[in-house]
Parts: sequence; structure tokens; C-alpha cells
Amino acid sequence: MSNAQSQKSLQQLTEEVPSLLGHFYNDAPSPHFSRSGNRGSFIPPAFTNWRDEQRSWSETAALFHQSHHMPEMFLEGPDALKLLEYLGINSLTNFTADRAKQYVVCAPKGHVIGDCIAYRLGEHKFELVSSMPLQNWVHYNAEVGNWDVEITRDAPSNLNPSGERTNWRFQIDGPNAGEIFSKVIDGDMPELRFFRTARVTIRGCDVLVLRHGMAGHQGVEISGPFGDEERVRNSILEVGRDYGLLPVGTQAYFSTPLSNGWMAYPVPGIFTDPELKSYREWLSADGWEAHTELGGSFVADSLEDYYATPYDLGYGHIIKYDHDFVGREALQNLPEESKRQKVSLVWNREDVEKVFRSQFGHGPRYKAIETPVSYYSWNHFDEVHTVSGSLAGVSCHAGYVNPIGEHLSLAMIAPEHAEPGTELEITWGEPDGGSRKPQVEDHVQTTIRAVVHPVPYDPKTRQAFRTSVGVATK
Repeated sequence: MSNAQSQKSLQQLTEEVPSLLGHFYNDAPSPHFSRSGNRGSFIPPAFTNWRDEQRSWSETAALFHQSHHMPEMFLEGPDALKLLEYLGINSLTNFTADRAKQYVVCAPKGHVIGDCIAYRLGEHKFELVSSMPLQNWVHYNAEVGNWDVEITRDAPSNLNPSGERTNWRFQIDGPNAGEIFSKVIDGDMPELRFFRTARVTIRGCDVLVLRHGMAGHQGVEISGPFGDEERVRNSILEVGRDYGLLPVGTQAYFSTPLSNGWMAYPVPGIFTDPELKSYREWLSADGWEAHTELGGSFVADSLEDYYATPYDLGYGHIIKYDHDFVGREALQNLPEESKRQKVSLVWNREDVEKVFRSQFGHGPRYKAIETPVSYYSWNHFDEVHTVSGSLAGVSCHAGYVNPIGEHLSLAMIAPEHAEPGTELEITWGEPDGGSRKPQVEDHVQTTIRAVVHPVPYDPKTRQAFRTSVGVATK
């Protein structure tokens, strides 16, 4: 957030610590909810158990409760669209009120600051859901630029202990999601194409629905005034009971990137560019960016080595040069060989078993592989090498997916090594026995073989991503 509430800025923090990279790797606590659910009591770690909850979005249906952990921002005014267009790599020429956008913003050098879902609520009113770094960047530019726009922020519940939000937010996902939603709404079911929106009611409560899903199946994201949250949730659970719907806790929820292939919350590319000094002075020393947490076997010489471009995250196809935007020139001049590809890495079972076996007896101990998520910092980077030993890229979000029975990770890989079927090797564990992060135990490094696959890994998920939900009538 703005430095108006803080005595120290992010820029001051960068100047005070001996090494900002070392600070992030060893000492900065994650800004996000604990994956185990022990930070705050808004959503439990599991309502049943994470294995069945993972299965639910693959085999029946899952209810994701998103009312508390995602920040929201509302923009309203004659220049709201112009501001978003100036900052976003997307084309907004077709951004009508019945659409949402996967909205991505970059720093001047073309590195991603964040991505979110943007809704158009009216001619001059927009809503941005998720990504605190993105919302901070938009807020800053609205303040310092000559834009006729009003900004309203709605912080996540861990920063607002009352738990009161502007909107409640749920997602229903899985093979039965469309049928459940058609039964729970009042009146006829609209047909929704991918990333299209509509207005409906549930038990008389106003609801905005988006065809989108965290797990990549035929999901819908729905939201409405926060006071209606319990009434709507109870209605969904009641209807979903006959369709195998399970509410999902935080343990399974934070494993969804392994199903949908979303590279969540990249390191924002704002820490090293002298051009962004005034922005770092605007940011506080206790905000999200200041709590960037790094971990894994990849230990670089420069913080910039942890940045990502839209191509690295699988967003190359949404870059449109039909408008001027921050970072345009850098992205236009980016060499092809610098455009990494997002892939799935399926880990070798024998090597995973080797790590588990090391936990018994007197050691040595390899870094424990926890499930369902197996990364031990909010920004995790493991080295990925070719079988001949050259660096091929980095492995990030990792974990176990119960329905497919595989351990896998999402990775950013150099294009010459990203062909499906390519055999690579992951360096697992931190060097020198581990960092000072309290969640990292003393351990030794090892190597885990892996094979490149498409994203998302499950072919049924890839097929379901862009299918419509709903029929003309119930």
C-alpha cells in the first residue's frame, strides 16, 4: 500500500539491507496466507481431507471459498479504461460489460509486475481481483498521473481482521459445476463462453458470474455483496450435495496451479530499475513487495534473474501492440531466445521415493517433499538442468495431484529444451544445508529426474478450459 501509512519506504529498505536478494532469500516472511491454514481462521486447512478435495474438482465438483484472501480494487471515472489500457499488455478494444480479462501489467523493462482478473462493471467502472503488486502499481499511477479516476481498495481479511469484505467470492469447479450452478440460480441458466460474464440471482441474492475455474474444468466464479455470503454458500452446498460437491480447504486450494497451470504471483519486476525509484518510495517497507520470499536451489547473482516476462508465464499470446503501454518497447525488442516457455515437469517416481526413504534412519536427509504442495517459499525456484548439465530453466510451483497420481511442477524452460518428452533434471533442496527461513530444515541437495509435458498436464483439463457452461434453460 501507499507509504502514507508507513514511516519507512521500500526504497529505504533496499538501501538499508546489505543485500536485498539475500534478505528475500533468508529473512523475508511470505506475505500470503500460510498454506497450512494456521494464519487466520477464515478457511480451514481441509473440510474433509485434501486428497478427496483434490479429487472433487476432477471427478465431481468443488466449492472454492475465495472471499477472504484476495485483494480487490475498484476504479471509476472517465479515465479508468484509459489508465488500464496504458498499463496493461492486453488489448481492451473489445472489453465490453459482458466480458472479463486476464489482465497483465509490466514494468518499463518488460518484466511482469502482476496479473489479475479484471471485470468491467459499467461504462466507467472496473474491478480488479487478486495481485496486490498489480493493484499497487495501478494505484500509484492513478495518483501520480493526470487521470480522472477514483480508486477504492478492499484489503484481504488477514489485513482486516473483522473479515468484512465488499464482496463474497466463490468458485464452483469440476465436471458437475455447470449442472449445480443451473440448479442453484433463480430462473433460466445463461450460456457462458470462456471469460464471459452475466448477472443472475441465487435465492434472491444478486450474483455476478464469470465462466472461469481455478482447477481448469467447467467452472464458474461468482461474487456478490458480502452480506449475502452465508445464504449463497448454504444454497450451493445444499444443491451440490447430490452431485458430489465438496468444499475445499486451503491445503488443496493452494495446489490448484498444478491442475490449471497458472504461475501465481511472480516476483514483481520493480526492485532494481532506477526509473522506478519514486515508485519504491511510494511503497511501504512492510507491504507485499517488501515481503517477497525466495527459496529453492536456484540462487542467482542478481534479483533480476528471478523476474519473468509475459512469455515465461504463458501470456505471450495476449500481448497486443495495438496500443501504447508500459513495457511495450522492451517486449518488442526481446530476443526469441529469451522467451522461456511454461511447461509441466512430471517428476520421476523412483527419485521421489528416494527422497521419502531418506527421511528414515540416520540420514543424510534430503529436503522433505511435502504434499499437496512441495515448495517452501512463496516464490520458489529450483534449478533445472539438461542431462548434460547445462541450465535449462527453473521449476517453480510443485506438488502432488491425487487424481492423476503424479508429482509435478510448473517450470519456465528455455525454448530449445521445452519440447514435450524432453528429459531434464531438477536440483532439489537449498545449497549449504538450507537458508535461515524457519520452514526449511537442515538437509542436503539431491537430483530428481523429470520429463517435460504440456500445461495443463491433464489433457482432459486442457480440453475443458474453453468449453461453455450452461444451456438456454434449466
